[in-house]
Amino acid sequence: MRILIISITDSGILNLRRELILRLIERGHEVVVATPQSDAHKKLEELGCKFIPMQINAHGLNPVKELLLIGKYKKLISSIKPDIVLTYTIKPNIYGGMACASLKIPYIVNITGLGSALENGGVIQKLTLILYKYGLRKAQKIFFQNSENQEFLIKHNVVAGAYELLPGSGVNLERHCFEKYPENDGTLTFLFIGRLVKNKGIEELIQVSKIIHDKYKNVEFIAIGGCEEKYEKQLDKMKVGCPMQFYGNQSDVHSYIKAAHAVVLPTYHEGMANVLLEAAACGRPILASNIAGCRETFDEGVSGFGFEPKDVNSQIDAIERFIALPYDVKASMGQAGRIKMERFFDRYIVVDQYIKEIEKR
Repeated sequence: MRILIISITDSGILNLRRELILRLIERGHEVVVATPQSDAHKKLEELGCKFIPMQINAHGLNPVKELLLIGKYKKLISSIKPDIVLTYTIKPNIYGGMACASLKIPYIVNITGLGSALENGGVIQKLTLILYKYGLRKAQKIFFQNSENQEFLIKHNVVAGAYELLPGSGVNLERHCFEKYPENDGTLTFLFIGRLVKNKGIEELIQVSKIIHDKYKNVEFIAIGGCEEKYEKQLDKMKVGCPMQFYGNQSDVHSYIKAAHAVVLPTYHEGMANVLLEAAACGRPILASNIAGCRETFDEGVSGFGFEPKDVNSQIDAIERFIALPYDVKASMGQAGRIKMERFFDRYIVVDQYIKEIEKR
């Protein structure tokens, strides 16, 4: 079969779908990936894919340009002539789904998160739900990454056909191997990994880092991730007097997780937080927003602590609870997280479900 994968980043496909792509190729299928192009496309080609660059503005809201995406996808699909299309992330799911439905090409959708347009309600939510309904109506299968997203779209009559819940994108337990807990040298490192944008909770975390650092001199906060250009000036102002260390995008995230005592994610909404799956797989406790897409990745008080999103005091409370734990309890929380990943979040669970769905035709 010829299988077309469409998404908004080649790096996302490489990092989260590598195992699926390799399995598909091993089984004799031809895989074509179409996303905006960065350096990751070369590695995708090395896996054995064909790569087609396709420009998509992931955050654009111009309705004319958005609807033009349907035409772009139709042109792409008509030229590739795939047997089936796999779509990931919001715009490929909606506009790619519409194109597939129009051309009567089977497609499988993965709801990686609903995004702020649906989370915030109002007129934008209603319009987005209409678009989702048209994008998903002819899907062969809709895969959800958390039950709340699934229930929300079912409640709003968006889901018409078959659907199934996956453990997010899963985590590669070999690439993100268990690491011995850092030495008990008197310091504590809290690590944030993600885009430096408001809805990832970076503004609250900056406030928290100042308060915690004033009270506990042995605690440090590290942030890894890039910042969107339109947000840079605002972030720079917030950095003034902030003890948090910012390291930008990093290719080797694993080494930072290995050196951390816990990973913190104060995000507002998620499909399933891959950074938390990776952190737990490495044996690091999780401190995260008590929301769908985060709470599934840890067991409260066993492998992590939850806190309310957008709530500085709740976040401080969770961090102080963690600080107060004996060193060996912190380490055992990390071990419990690894066991949870092995039992429920192995990426090959996701791969097997995809292969079953793709090859059932």
